[in-house]
Amino acid sequence: MDLGCRAVVFPLSAQDPEEKIDEYLEAARSHDLLIAEVGIWRNALSLDPEERKTNREYCIAQLRLADRIGARCAVNVAGAMGPRWDGYYKENFSEDTRKQIVLMVQEIIDRAEVTNTFFTLEPMPWMIPTGPEDYVRLLEKVNRDRFAVHMDIINMIHSAERYFEPEPFIDRCVALLGDRIRSCHIKDVHLKEEYTFQLEECAPGQGEFPLRYYVEKMHGIDPEMPVILEHLNTDEEYIQYMNYLKEVLHGL
Repeated sequence: MDLGCRAVVFPLSAQDPEEKIDEYLEAARSHDLLIAEVGIWRNALSLDPEERKTNREYCIAQLRLADRIGARCAVNVAGAMGPRWDGYYKENFSEDTRKQIVLMVQEIIDRAEVTNTFFTLEPMPWMIPTGPEDYVRLLEKVNRDRFAVHMDIINMIHSAERYFEPEPFIDRCVALLGDRIRSCHIKDVHLKEEYTFQLEECAPGQGEFPLRYYVEKMHGIDPEMPVILEHLNTDEEYIQYMNYLKEVLHGL
């Protein structure tokens, strides 16, 4: 609250003691903090059957935790067809993998039986969904009311078109995904001078993305939309870039 934050991610998992979960929940409520998301970050498509089973059970447990504490969503990535849990593999984009993702999402939602939250997948540069059209296709195939959208727009900036024309891309995301968006991440992206086309994620203000335009559009969808700063290394960095964002977003 001292930093001016109104939303947080939940720092615990379903494997933590119930009393500890309740303590964090009460702390968030007492400080009027919206719980934006419960993280999962496990490969539910693992090629190892036992690991895949364990990871799916964890997905279900985390989704139920999000439901219990009233988080806006639980979030994972779609999964990778190789040893790295979030790795880049050609097979990530095969039609068979797409079918597996649809069945995986349906299984998690159907078994969790949640009513207060949503299951979401964070877009990634090298696994589906890589853009809003891809997300729409996935939403239609999954066909579950409790499947919604997690918006990490920088993860979808992986081409010259999207980098150099970000406002039309933001508008397209809003038009296609709109009120299905439950939570957002915020960071920045910078085009390096070296060949070939190299983009790197960076802290807000260290890149060229129109962050105010992005947040304006997300808040236009929902005035309570959480926008979470991530991927910094120290508390000092989070304070520094939170203060930067307060200046950029002043008046919103």
